[in-house]
Amino acid sequence: MTWTLCSSGAAIAKAGTHANSAVIASAATLLEWCTEAEGFICAECHNDFITNYTSQNNQIKNALKQACSSMIAMNIISFDNTGYLTREADTLMNNNYEMYSQSLKYLSIKQNQTLN
Repeated sequence: MTWTLCSSGAAIAKAGTHANSAVIASAATLLEWCTEAEGFICAECHNDFITNYTSQNNQIKNALKQACSSMIAMNIISFDNTGYLTREADTLMNNNYEMYSQSLKYLSIKQNQTLN
């Protein structure tokens, strides 16, 4: 599978500067988390955004990117949060969860899935 909804760089950036260097260097691990995130977003929204990605407008693509990269970032942070400063991991997790939740809420509304 390939990265469709977001890039690894977007997910790594959202995980912060103290993310575990081994996990952010592991293309296989990041791809696995991307595949899981993309599948979950499609299932939750009852829409195959992967197959129909090129036909989506920019608002939908940006919301998909935000949801997917935030979900992957949360996996990166939770994999090993020992390198983060006090409360940094919590702040990043909360911020990413909020971005993910708001994007998924928007994407789950059928009318928003058909914007042109």
